[in-house]
Amino acid sequence: MFHAYGNRHCGPRGSRRWGPFAVTWEVDAADMAGRGRGRRGRMFDGSELRLVLLKLIADQPRHGYDLIREIEELTGGAYAPSPGVVYPTITLLDDMGLIEEQKAEGAKKQFAVTEAGTAHLVERAEEVAALFARLAELGEERQRTDSASVRRAMGNLRSVLMHRFSRGDVDNATLHQIVALIDETAQKIERLD
Repeated sequence: MFHAYGNRHCGPRGSRRWGPFAVTWEVDAADMAGRGRGRRGRMFDGSELRLVLLKLIADQPRHGYDLIREIEELTGGAYAPSPGVVYPTITLLDDMGLIEEQKAEGAKKQFAVTEAGTAHLVERAEEVAALFARLAELGEERQRTDSASVRRAMGNLRSVLMHRFSRGDVDNATLHQIVALIDETAQKIERLD
């Protein structure tokens, strides 16, 4: 849930200053139920990321950057693990004997799944399916909530407000009118079906 109310804190997650406004956001606790991770939290714990990477490598031999790109694509750009997490996980999978390096063109190390890795995936098939469902759900949520037209409209609002406040001619009456318009719009959006 997002609110843009003048200097009023609306939720537990945080706020940012935007001109004379404090833009705050609130994440519904019920929305987070079962996930155990917030927007700023980690998408996967270490063992979950190992399974995701192992499954992607089992689908086709890959190098680290391919894995990052594939996860980002699966989530519609909503999540991409950092190289600082992916590369050590690849090393661990290799040390565990679940993947092995293959010859590849160029300097990039490419990895393929081993028989032990395939067996590990079979043993954990339900967990792997749940992890990929989580990635798909994140991608679908991103697609529903992150349309280009909404971003464009928010950018327009931000630009207009910044321009208006940079002129320095906003009196209290005008400021209150602006706040009322933003509040009214936010309330109308919340009531949409």
